[in-house]
This record gives sequence, structure tokens and C-alpha cells, in this order.
Amino acid sequence: MMNVVTNISIPAILEISKGAVFTLERILKQHDFKNVLFLFDDFTFHNFRKDILKSITFAKIEAVLMPADLDILDLIKRAFELPRFDAVIAMGGGMVIDYGKYMAFTRRSPFLSIPTSASNDGFASSNCSLLVEKKKTTVPAKVPYGIIADLEIIQNVPDRFILAGIGDLMSNITALVDWEFEEKHGVDQVNHFAYMLSKKAVNSFIRTPMTDIRDPILLKELISSLTMGGISSVISGNSAPISGAEHLISHALDKISQKPAMHGMQVGVATYLMAKVQDHRVERMVKVFTRTGFFDYVKGIGLKKDEFVQAVEMAPTIKPSRYTYLHDEDYRKKALELIEEDDFLKSILM
Repeated sequence: MMNVVTNISIPAILEISKGAVFTLERILKQHDFKNVLFLFDDFTFHNFRKDILKSITFAKIEAVLMPADLDILDLIKRAFELPRFDAVIAMGGGMVIDYGKYMAFTRRSPFLSIPTSASNDGFASSNCSLLVEKKKTTVPAKVPYGIIADLEIIQNVPDRFILAGIGDLMSNITALVDWEFEEKHGVDQVNHFAYMLSKKAVNSFIRTPMTDIRDPILLKELISSLTMGGISSVISGNSAPISGAEHLISHALDKISQKPAMHGMQVGVATYLMAKVQDHRVERMVKVFTRTGFFDYVKGIGLKKDEFVQAVEMAPTIKPSRYTYLHDEDYRKKALELIEEDDFLKSILM
């Protein structure tokens, strides 16, 4: 039998610290990035652009404020209208990070990701969520060349952005059980290294003190764990290590809900539901979501019971090629019963 070696891309740069954005001068020098396209969203353009650009003398910077709601064709057009750059940097929320990631991918340029929140693992993943024919669609790109997370900035975001990241990270637990379920039914094969990395990521976070969600230790662990989860999906070649039935519920809610909530909020509630369905680590899930204030927060965001019911029923159609617990009729029925009967879910869903 031939030896098989798997080559994967991982970030060459990982900076998670207070004041990390002001290390860019050193980073650009170290990697000889002399011409850089720097993308900002509205918030980062008006609050951080001047100070950051003042701190960089080594490289020529083309600073661009990116508008909202660009579709994939707009991004491709913009990418090829610009001259080639040594690197593309994007700073801000998930939207501008995905814009930068995809523009860099189309031009085969290194991409540096500077997230201003830890609301999901998109800043570290190889995929983008973009508008394709007016519908949010996951499209492939490439894992970032660098990730620079400034804890001083992330500490000061509203609670919802941190709690959403916690909800998204905790989904690794139920996603891994779904992945094993798929292998058992001959639908997929578990990559054990990717499985281990995803599991270690969430377990490392779970062991972190949770008395204050703005504690730099908790935030650093959250960002590190989300990054490891993103890398696990690169190793496996798909999202299975970090995305199972709980994500299918969230994707369904995005399609049917009158007012979808943040991705990590929907995923977190669906993760609790799926932990109950799978009968796996429910007590741990409750402790994390209670101690961080996640449960208290989602009680006030208007998640609707009838939409969750519809999303559970729709979930298998979102990715019919997969075989999660919700693709099984008996477990789907159990999920629907829990929505009606579980005390936590009754307190959250209106």
C-alpha cells in the first residue's frame, strides 16, 4: 500500500494579543509585503484606519472602504480592476473578511484576516459566505495566510458578538457526533486528525474560567479555538468537524425566518437541541451556556418556536448528501418533541 501524505494550508501568521493591529509594520516587513490592498468596513474605516495607516511606513497601502451587500460578481470585477498586490488585508466583521478572502483567492494573493469580533469561525476558515444570485451561499476560497486578532478591540464589542462565537464553537460537540453517525451509516469517513483538532479546540475553551466573557484569557481561548476549528475543516476537506445538524437548522432559519438572528445565536440554541437529541454532553452544554450568559441573552432576541419547528423539518433538505441525526425520521421527531417539552427551549422560543 502506498504511503499517503496530506498537504494542507495553515496560517503562517497568528497574532492574538492586545494591540495586535499595531504589529502590522513588523509583519509586513517580515513577509516582504510592499504593496498591500487594505479593505475596511464602515466601522473600522472610520475608527481605526487613520491610526493603523500611520503606523505603517514599510508598505504602500491602498485603503478601500467596502460597501455592504456586494455579490460574488461585484467582488470578482473589483478584484480584477485592481493591480496585483503582494497581499490583501481585511479588517472588520464577517462580511468584509469574506470579501477580502474571496478577492485574494481570485487573484492568488496571500490574505491577512483582522477580525473585530469573535462571533464565528469565518475569520479562520477556507470558505466564504457570499451573495450568489441574491442568496447567501457558501463558496470555497483559501485559509488565510495570517490571522491578527486584537484583544483590545474585541474586548469592547457588544456582548452578542462574543456570545455568538461561543454558540458557534460549542457546535463542534454535536457536529462531531453527527460525523460519527454519518460514518456509521456509510455516508462519510471521519478524518481522525481533523476530528481530534476540533474536539481539542472546544474542550480547551470549556476548561477556561467563565466568570467574565470579556476576560482576555477567555477571548484568547475563544479565538484560538475557533481558529483550530477552521483548520480542522481544511484538513477534512469539508465542514463536518465543525458543522452538523445544528448548522442545517440555522441555514434553514436563514431561509424561512422573518428576521433571522445572528448565525452563532441560532447555532448555539440548535446545538443545545441537538445535544439533547444525541443525548451527548448536555450537562456540559448547559453549564457553558448558563455561566457565559448565553441562555439569558437568547431569551430576549425573539427566536420563534414555529420557525424552529419548520427549520428542523427542513434541515435534511439543506444538505441532502449528508446524513446527520436530523436526516433520520425518528431523531427528527425527537427534536420536534423537545421543542415542545424542554424547559430551556420553552423559555427561549416564543
